[in-house]
Amino acid sequence: MSAPTLAPARYGAPFLSSLEARSTRYGVFFATYLYQGLIAGFSLTALANHLAARGVSAAEIGTHFALAGLPWTFQPILWGPLVDRAGEFRMGRRRPFAVIAILGCHATLALTLLLDAERVGLLGLAFLAHSLFASLLDTACDRMIMDHVPAGELGRVSACTRAGFVVGTSLSAALFAWTLAAHGLAATLVWMLLLGTLATLPMLAVREAPADTLIGFGRRGPAPRRLPVRRFLRRLGLALRRPAALRLLALCFGLDGALGLFELPFSVELIQRHGWDPAALSRLQAALALASGTAGAFAVGLWSDRAGPVRPMRALLLASSVTFVLAGGLIAAGFVGSAGPLLALTGALPGLLIVALMPALLQASRGRAGAATQFEIYMAAMNFGSVAGTALAGWFAPLMPLALVAALVAAAFLAAFRMVGRGDLFAPRG
Repeated sequence: MSAPTLAPARYGAPFLSSLEARSTRYGVFFATYLYQGLIAGFSLTALANHLAARGVSAAEIGTHFALAGLPWTFQPILWGPLVDRAGEFRMGRRRPFAVIAILGCHATLALTLLLDAERVGLLGLAFLAHSLFASLLDTACDRMIMDHVPAGELGRVSACTRAGFVVGTSLSAALFAWTLAAHGLAATLVWMLLLGTLATLPMLAVREAPADTLIGFGRRGPAPRRLPVRRFLRRLGLALRRPAALRLLALCFGLDGALGLFELPFSVELIQRHGWDPAALSRLQAALALASGTAGAFAVGLWSDRAGPVRPMRALLLASSVTFVLAGGLIAAGFVGSAGPLLALTGALPGLLIVALMPALLQASRGRAGAATQFEIYMAAMNFGSVAGTALAGWFAPLMPLALVAALVAAAFLAAFRMVGRGDLFAPRG
């Protein structure tokens, strides 16, 4: 993986000229993650609340989400070596994969219109197929960030991608909660396909480098000499067996796994036991995510670029632990229904962690063979944690009180706070 470009950005370059221009980089990455947020807001919030209102159990909803999340779990093995070892194409080194992934995403959504809207299992399979292409798009986009973003801007670019994701999630959750209730699944999918097409236009219209062509999948120059896949994976495995790398994997898995255990049972309890309207809950979740993921994300990104990622991460982890302690106390006191807006804030602080965590993981991955694939493995550990936590949440809900779940999440964040305090956790090694 080539080092990030350190040449000064061309501020005067027209928008969508190439990723060499800073304004173009921010615009393209924001829009790409906006698309991911549109899909996530529909699937994880609007559709989940809609299914809960129809009486679908937490276990069945959790299974649907777990199935759709599988490609994200195996993303590094599915796409990492393919994109990491690619040579130069006329369209650039990474962008051809992004274009193919976008076309596949849109084709999958179009085919979803043919499904029976009442069969949750078929929806899960459809979003499984979409996730295969979406994870390829995410892999290619992360490679472009590693290739074209200077080290001093990683925090701000992380904030930009997070802001794009939460704006898309918030817009999707609020809009599609209404369209699902008013017009049904088919009409909602049409709107999602239209908005998704608009969101992916910047990636389709940009050049990765000024000399690249806009369209053309042919190679530039001779085929590269690639490291054999088995040797590539062996070197990657050696890097991931380091104690610091193993602790990072545990950190990524544990944080999202703990959140997954809490978020789904909390939403289901508000709707099924306390009479919350699913559209109203979706709008509340969207508003809170929007506030934390825009202004909050850019504040954390600037803080990370100036102070390094460790101090922001520790502050957010400690604040999140305290938040879940308070949430557990309110739940134990019987204020779940009336304190719903306050408890929904439990998703705000943890959502900011990814802004500080992403540049930290990039720094920890650099300087090794398969550095970008190693970064994707860390991100996949987070996705696997979320999938596992959400899948287990439906089974634990009848057995474990929600207040106890909140206490376990608080303990997980406190343990992560102590782990991040170790000075060697994010240190790059040769």
